[in-house]
Amino acid sequence: MIEHHVRVHPSADRLPREEQLAWKLAAVATGTGTGTGTGTGTGTGTEELDPAGVSMAVNRVIDNAAVAVASLLRRPVAVARAQALAHRGAPGARVFGSPTRVSPEWAAWANGTAVRELDFHDTYLAADYSHPGDNIPPLLAVAQHTGRSGADLLRGIVAAYEVHVALVRGICLHAHRIDHVAHLSAATACGLGALLRLPTATVYQAVQQAVHTTTATRQSRKGEISSWKAFAPAFAGKAAIEAVDRAMRGETSPSPVYEGEDGFLAWLLDGPQSDYTVLLPAPGEPRRAILDTYTKEHSAEYQAQAIIDLARRLREKAGPLEKVRSVVLHTSHHTHHVIGSGSGDPQKYDPTASRETLDHSIPYILAVALEDGAWHHERSYAPERAQRPETVTLWQKITTVEDPEWTARYHDPDPARRAFGGRVVITLDDGTVIEDELGVADAHPAGARPFDRPAYERKFRTLAEGVVSPADQDRFLSAAADLADLDAFGLDRLFPAVDTEAVRAFDALLPKGLF
Repeated sequence: MIEHHVRVHPSADRLPREEQLAWKLAAVATGTGTGTGTGTGTGTGTEELDPAGVSMAVNRVIDNAAVAVASLLRRPVAVARAQALAHRGAPGARVFGSPTRVSPEWAAWANGTAVRELDFHDTYLAADYSHPGDNIPPLLAVAQHTGRSGADLLRGIVAAYEVHVALVRGICLHAHRIDHVAHLSAATACGLGALLRLPTATVYQAVQQAVHTTTATRQSRKGEISSWKAFAPAFAGKAAIEAVDRAMRGETSPSPVYEGEDGFLAWLLDGPQSDYTVLLPAPGEPRRAILDTYTKEHSAEYQAQAIIDLARRLREKAGPLEKVRSVVLHTSHHTHHVIGSGSGDPQKYDPTASRETLDHSIPYILAVALEDGAWHHERSYAPERAQRPETVTLWQKITTVEDPEWTARYHDPDPARRAFGGRVVITLDDGTVIEDELGVADAHPAGARPFDRPAYERKFRTLAEGVVSPADQDRFLSAAADLADLDAFGLDRLFPAVDTEAVRAFDALLPKGLF
């Protein structure tokens, strides 16, 4: 790996573009290395992709489709789909739930929302947070629109993950309350550059435009969390496609977007004294960052994954839950302050809160998991479930505290020691104390049951049940497995067949908008 140091430069420095972070990211995507160069030629991408990385990319295509089809009849997804279907395009790209082809940026918008709505696909946590699977919808849309192959798509996915993971490892956004999609848009622009084999100079301009236009605050994940949490990554993907289009037409961008004295670092992150280190692969080094990411077995914020698994284990030990006096989760700074009682958000204890808010309430999630010994992407969030009197009583007894040990484990540089769980201490009315801990979710690569291809396929079949026929499930999984060999027309097979009449009937109930 190559260490690239990123700091603020006065305009008078005239920092060469080849020394700017945006250029370095673009060079990784186009396969031209991270050194200097004119960048005027067409990038080659990474021709020999790591087989394990390619296999994991296929897993994530399956994972995305699973959660997308499960969310087709949810209102935010229907709204995004309705907006997209008003923008038909030729050749265009497919939208989950419809045979209609639309302009690629709008396909990315609709599909990105469908993938994100249930908060149920992959994750990567380091200095910042991310759902790198959010890169796939815009890449797939552009691949379809431009007639690229499955192999081209895989090249773009692997590149986007490589850049996304590098940014999340090196630059913390959340400490300054900047939403994590700012890293996503840069990664998507790079993935599109690899997919289309664009010149490094073009990708460089697109990265800067994308970052400049998708920087927003984390209020989308604070307090009364709304449906925008699902729309935000889709907006970043749409913006990245538009940025690439403008850059291909010769338009330039605010530069240097990261290092400028009025730029991203200077005014939104650590200020004029900002100094970050981003680790990027050396020329010829395998792109394997996707292997450091992980998916979810449960439809909830990632820091809740291990806690749900732990609750299943504690349920038998705790006995009748009406005898519980208190439950304390000792966990990391992030879990305590973002989804725990340390957030100070009263909504995290509100039985009438939105699904998006409950998804970011570890007290609620722990209460339901202790009662049910399971987690379901719909039933566990139903209003009648959240408002059950015994659940509310238990919920109010649950608090979180930050434990320095768990914070250190959360940020451990060694992936084998990094942990995102915690220790649960249950105190009963008679003073009996029951406790247990779990570092990583069972489905994590270091967990008890790491997700493999059969696990991804089972997740797809579970979420597609009643939506996609068994025969069409088989056809989709076969197409995904053959992704590297699919031609441009074959990419249509990555959209599982559903009852489009039922989807249209649901969409017809929506209020009308502008489009």
